[in-house]
Amino acid sequence: MLAALWILILISTSCYGLDNGLAKTPPMGWLSWERFRCNTDCVNDPENCISEKLFQTMTDLVVADGYASAGYEFINIDDCWLEKHRSHDGKLLADRQRFPNGIKALSDYIHSRGLKFGIYEDYGNFTCAGYPGIIGYEQEDAFQFAEWNVDYVKLDGCYSLPLEMDLGYSTFGKLLNSTGKPMVYSCSWPVYQIYAGIQPNFSAVKTYCNLWRNYDDIQDSWTSVENIIDYYGNNQDLIAPNAGPGHWNDPDMLIIGNFGLSYEQAKTQFAIWSILAAPLLMSVDLRTIRPQFKRILQNRKIIAVDQDPLGIQGRRIYKHKGIEIWSKPIGPLYENFYSYAIAFINRRSDGTPSDISVTLKELGLINFNGYRVEDLYENVDYGVLYPNTKIKVKVNPSGVVMLKGEVQFPN
Repeated sequence: MLAALWILILISTSCYGLDNGLAKTPPMGWLSWERFRCNTDCVNDPENCISEKLFQTMTDLVVADGYASAGYEFINIDDCWLEKHRSHDGKLLADRQRFPNGIKALSDYIHSRGLKFGIYEDYGNFTCAGYPGIIGYEQEDAFQFAEWNVDYVKLDGCYSLPLEMDLGYSTFGKLLNSTGKPMVYSCSWPVYQIYAGIQPNFSAVKTYCNLWRNYDDIQDSWTSVENIIDYYGNNQDLIAPNAGPGHWNDPDMLIIGNFGLSYEQAKTQFAIWSILAAPLLMSVDLRTIRPQFKRILQNRKIIAVDQDPLGIQGRRIYKHKGIEIWSKPIGPLYENFYSYAIAFINRRSDGTPSDISVTLKELGLINFNGYRVEDLYENVDYGVLYPNTKIKVKVNPSGVVMLKGEVQFPN
């Protein structure tokens, strides 16, 4: 009863929005789920189970192998970190065998390396894997996260009612704010409502959440990546306007460096996620990642496209016979003219590269002072080109060519 009264008071007195000042650019970091899932068998698979050892190891590699200096700053636990039951006084408990020193000690470890700590819970009776959810303990869990010095909370939506999510997710965001500890708030609210045939109120979603999921979980396959690309392209008029500094659409994790993507496909995922101004959350074993995939994940020029402070989500501007062109306005600006990142994608599988020829004007680059054009993967500078200049790119099957056109100022 007291918890319910607190929530009612909070709703009536809190600020209307999340307003936490966080995630002004899309969050970047490492997340366990896609690569390590719910592996809790630390007896037979001690190196890969969900445990404090795994997260400490990944923390060290994010720093030592250059990911942190490239912008990746969060180390995020996903499902399966909990005991199956709360403590006698209702608190969440980390699994005692797999996290023997507790969550606060892990949080301290991650912070001591200069990174930030993220955690997972569920707006339901249980998490998706059957561990305790937050329902009935919203206030207690929010303050427990603050006590653990959590920097990022992902709230899933299993074992809950989609009709109740508008109130439930927004209220929990306010509870997080009320702790006084700033925490990025990642919601699964829209995707569960979409599954249930409910049109999400995206005005409310972007008011109360720093990022949110719209579509299926990513799997370790090119088909899964293509499905997500298609969803964001086919629904861009609804989705893209909701993105901006502090509130982002989340197409899910980067699977670059795992088992399901070729080198070309990995480049395509990274390019499109940057065009979408997506969170860049790696889910890969950093102990065994091959150098070519590491170079993709640490491509600072493409990361800069994703992290562009204007925060505009890009769009698909052309689609025909397996060829797509995606465009994102970025800085710097000259008067009303943006610079642009352009991704040319070859969705064909016929075994030979495809040539794409187009003028800058046809891509929307119309500033008569021209644009300095650069290939962001090949590091080739094409110099200053003008709106009527025709460019020609050769794109490998399931691959991408990514260009940046930086608007030029008059002399």
